[in-house]
This record gives sequence, C-alpha cells and structure tokens, in this order.
Amino acid sequence: MIPKKGESSIKAYIGEDTVFKGALSFEGTVRIDGKFEGQVNTNDTLIIGETGDIVADIEAGTVICKGKMKGTIIAAQKVEMHTSSRITGNVKTPALNIELGAVLVGNCDMSGKEDKKIIKLVKDEEKDKEVSA
Repeated sequence: MIPKKGESSIKAYIGEDTVFKGALSFEGTVRIDGKFEGQVNTNDTLIIGETGDIVADIEAGTVICKGKMKGTIIAAQKVEMHTSSRITGNVKTPALNIELGAVLVGNCDMSGKEDKKIIKLVKDEEKDKEVSA
C-alpha cells in the first residue's frame, strides 16, 4: 500500500496481512494496517489504518485511529478518531477529535493532570441542615 497524502514520512508500515505480537518502540511515524497485539511506546505518531486491528496499551505523542483498537491509549499531544474507527478502552489525552461515525467505548480523561482532586461545588444537604438548626 502506498502511504496517503500527509503520511509520506512514515518510517515503518505493518501491512494488511501481517500479524505482530510484542513491544513496538519507534521514532517518527508508524502505520499499522494489520493485526497487532502488545505494547506501543513512542513520543511520535502511531496511525491505525482502516484495516488495522490492535489489542494493546499505547503510549504515544499522537494516535490517529481509522481502524479498531482495544486497550489503553495515553497520548501526550492528541488522539484523532476517524469515521471508521472504534476504540474500546480508556483514553488519556489533552486533545481529542472524534468524527461522526467513530465509536469510543470507555472513559476519556482530558484533564492533563496526574492527580485528580475532587472539589465539591454543591454543599452537602446534611451540613446545611445542621447550620440552620
């Protein structure tokens, strides 16, 4: 397959009929159109093609999903979900773009913070009753 416009800088390509299990670390952009199972770790871009089917935990700079993905995504920059994509799992990213028709089944955290502190914006009813009594 020839990379599409805007994807000319792809460093590696896992084709449609390829099955790969293991850990993948890379610099640059990698596109997966086959089946992949394992872990992905990069500061750069992972593209999951239309025929891509991934079961993995992903830590990346940017994830562009056009296929199927199950697992956890932690993206430092952004996650893009195109029309044909389906992500089942949790996503943590500061920016998320979901096109009409894409499906996200899971949780999304866009807080950008490691520690979450819960601040109550509504007073407890019990405390209000004690004060008015």
